[in-house]
Amino acid sequence: MTVVLRRGAVALTFLIPSRSSFSSSSSSLSIPKSTTTTLSLLSFRRNHSTPAAASKTSSSPSSLPLSVEPRFLFIPPGIEPDEVTDSMILPASNIVVGPYAGDSRIKDVEFVKSSPRARDCPKDDRPEFAVLGRSNVGKSSLINSLVRKKELALTSKRPGKTQLINHFLVNKSWYLVDLPGYGFAKASEAAKTDWASFTKGYFLNRNTLVAVLLLIDASVPPQRIDLDCANWLGRNNIPVTFVFTKCDKMKVAKGKRPDENIKEFQEIIKQNFKQHPPWIMTSSVTGLGRDDLLLHVSQLRNYWDQ
Repeated sequence: MTVVLRRGAVALTFLIPSRSSFSSSSSSLSIPKSTTTTLSLLSFRRNHSTPAAASKTSSSPSSLPLSVEPRFLFIPPGIEPDEVTDSMILPASNIVVGPYAGDSRIKDVEFVKSSPRARDCPKDDRPEFAVLGRSNVGKSSLINSLVRKKELALTSKRPGKTQLINHFLVNKSWYLVDLPGYGFAKASEAAKTDWASFTKGYFLNRNTLVAVLLLIDASVPPQRIDLDCANWLGRNNIPVTFVFTKCDKMKVAKGKRPDENIKEFQEIIKQNFKQHPPWIMTSSVTGLGRDDLLLHVSQLRNYWDQ
């Protein structure tokens, strides 16, 4: 485990076991081929020392749906690569469960405020997780599924409805942040520019941000705009977890299956990420990945709180 300083934050770089990589086709990105994103798997905005390993917490063994297996593992603090067993890997993900995983149940959620600018966001020290994704990716549906409250984050048949930074306080201890969706085709150029400005300002200046949950629609092939967003986050050392949505959609008449799209996305991303970020498959319809995503959030949050 290596500790390096980046942008005033402590970035912990975790080792990844050598495994065979996905094979799929590649696609061009908006960043130069000579540029390699060196995003750490975790990046915390406070000064922490690496804790001693604690007792293991493992998930029950489960087969992965859609024939997707983890190729590059996300290994959290407190675990060495040679200690990882199959039963410690969360289903339909590359995420290993470690000693910092704790109670992930959501018992209470309350809306705090909507902010038009990053500087207007709540000014306390609670950790937060930002949910980001392309318009119509299923962002609001996932948030509602996580908290199990209908219409906490308003869903709409009209993409691009969320235009503010919305903070929800979970269990009175951490924030779930609903960010505006990007890539709404009918938005004016001025609106797109404003979105880029205030959202990027949030990412770059929010010291309590633990990680971004970047939602990727698994029912369609990799989209250039999602790849661009992922690479921007990586270049700016913003910790990210890829959350693949709509993994229940198995119709193949119009294209590839979700597992095939996910493999293609992974293949493209690995060209520009020195280390592969954590990822997980979800479905707001079937509940796939809901509890496991919250468990992943719990171990990031608990380590950040140390």
